Amino acid sequence: MAGNANMMPIISKMFCSSSQVVLVVRRRPHMVSGGGFVVTDCSQRVVFRVDGCGVLGKKEELILSEGDGEPLLLIRRKEGLVEALSINRQWKGYSFNYEGSRKLVFSLKEPKACFAKKHPIRISVDQKEYSNSEDFEIKGHFPDRKCSIVNSRGDIIAQVGVMKEVEQLMASKDLYYVAVTPGIDQAFVFGVIAILDYIFDGSTRC
Repeated sequence: MAGNANMMPIISKMFCSSSQVVLVVRRRPHMVSGGGFVVTDCSQRVVFRVDGCGVLGKKEELILSEGDGEPLLLIRRKEGLVEALSINRQWKGYSFNYEGSRKLVFSLKEPKACFAKKHPIRISVDQKEYSNSEDFEIKGHFPDRKCSIVNSRGDIIAQVGVMKEVEQLMASKDLYYVAVTPGIDQAFVFGVIAILDYIFDGSTRC
């Protein structure tokens, strides 16, 4: 994976590490806990959790929280006439500040089915801290748990995969890992993963 010595805090610098971090995603069953998934570290500590319609009761709305339940991101799919006529569906990720107000931190464009092969999923971040907006793209196929998030230079910032021993034991893709490059905001990465999960697998759908 391509290294990145510079910190890139999109949600917060507290979610950026100076070394590569490998986190494990475990999807939760709808019948027991309303779906969604939890993210744990090598010590089995819950780092993030994602809740969707089964918990929130709203379609096309997701919440990314810290392990203790503190909300970090509200993610919604944009609707309206312009969206209906566009070749893309657009998702927006909003961070929460200490006063509870929200700020747009990233947008994700999901090509509609008939355009999906020619147009990859793209993510844009527009922050005052950066001189220009930062763009990212999904490479590979998320349903197979074989994909990466790459930046505009083609560097991998996060990689999704399944451990071989897990793949041999489990036919489903309910357990997989995400390796995050040094300096990259892990909360941002899992905000993107939350949308990919909704689009392709629907663990957060009603």
